[in-house]
Amino acid sequence: MNTLDSLETRDPQERERALMARLPQLVARAQQAPGWARILEGVDAASVHSREALAALPVTRKSQLKDLQRGAMPFGGLAATPARALRHIFVSPGPIYDPEGHGADWWRFARPMYAAGVRAGGLLQNCFSYHFTPAAFMVEGGAARIGCSVIPAGAGQTEMQVQAIADLRPDTYVGTPSFLRIIIEKAREMNADISSVKHALMGAEALPQSLRNWFHEQGVPHVLQTYASADMGSVAYETATNGVVNPGMVLDEDVIVEIVRPGTGEAVAPGDIGEVLVTLFNEDYPLIRFATGDMSAMLIDAPPSPCGRTNARIRGWLGRADQTTKVRAMFVHPAQVSNITSRHPAIAKARLVVTGRMANDVMTLHCEVAAPLDAPQTAAIVASIRDVTKLRGEVAYAPPGSLPADGKLIEDLRDYS
Repeated sequence: MNTLDSLETRDPQERERALMARLPQLVARAQQAPGWARILEGVDAASVHSREALAALPVTRKSQLKDLQRGAMPFGGLAATPARALRHIFVSPGPIYDPEGHGADWWRFARPMYAAGVRAGGLLQNCFSYHFTPAAFMVEGGAARIGCSVIPAGAGQTEMQVQAIADLRPDTYVGTPSFLRIIIEKAREMNADISSVKHALMGAEALPQSLRNWFHEQGVPHVLQTYASADMGSVAYETATNGVVNPGMVLDEDVIVEIVRPGTGEAVAPGDIGEVLVTLFNEDYPLIRFATGDMSAMLIDAPPSPCGRTNARIRGWLGRADQTTKVRAMFVHPAQVSNITSRHPAIAKARLVVTGRMANDVMTLHCEVAAPLDAPQTAAIVASIRDVTKLRGEVAYAPPGSLPADGKLIEDLRDYS
């Protein structure tokens, strides 16, 4: 079987009827949580049984989570299950707190893993971090559902990663594109055989075609990516047929996706690029019209996917609706740039510029100063960048008035080709 279950190949109209039938129960479940009760005050759950009714509900933004959670720890009143009845509480940079319930494959990660070639009896090396954030646990849940074994490698310790692959011969890598590249380059340096890895499922970073081609050249022929996040789990994922990646990313069976004009809840024309809104059917953490800040578009007027999956497809990740930028799998926010500059009075104005190619990101804080600062002052700014963003960054100086007056605090100039 080429799909995980029959839900993936059902008639699209049958799927739509099933999703709309579930909407009233989702809204009613959400209203049991105090935060959603406030957001959805006055909404008759039973009347929300169509896309038109859903589109009339308020938008809740990912960018609001930090403030919502500060007002009502730990989840801003958006979780329908009490915190101490959950399996895990994760801590993402911000900090943002994310729940995980006790349900099997709670993050719905088995679908993208199965599409990437993970099968019962297989062995995968899980190189997502097990520290604070949920990505590694998404993989664990999907692997348990499929029935494959996992090497809980996490991130870092590159030589041990290479040694584990050489000794244990996993068939699949799951993690970020940049880290697989580092592993392959380290294996070449160590003269180690890691040719057992034939499948890779990538997430948390963009995967440009140039890097996908590079993996193919290094002997990893099946490379797919997934679109997921710490608050939502899996939203959409790539598929392939006979080794050829199919157009678009297939939506998960438990989400409704809308594409809207950024900053609004108003739908764009079919096929136009806009912000991704997700409505998530999750008993513990229902999300309704959740604005991700990510840009995409529905894939329209395309033939059915050759993989046999019949759900709608999006074009994949097409950038951010705001200035928030992901660097080496970590989000960097404009507020963090302001935090850094506030620590150093000599900086009159600053802009964080991200350059390079994906998997080789360079993050530079361009600072307007009256005169170039000395080495200790520069080192202090570098330390602030690391402290605030948890990433390495460089510093460049510019004369007063030389940075563009366009309101941008973060500029992404990476080569995505």
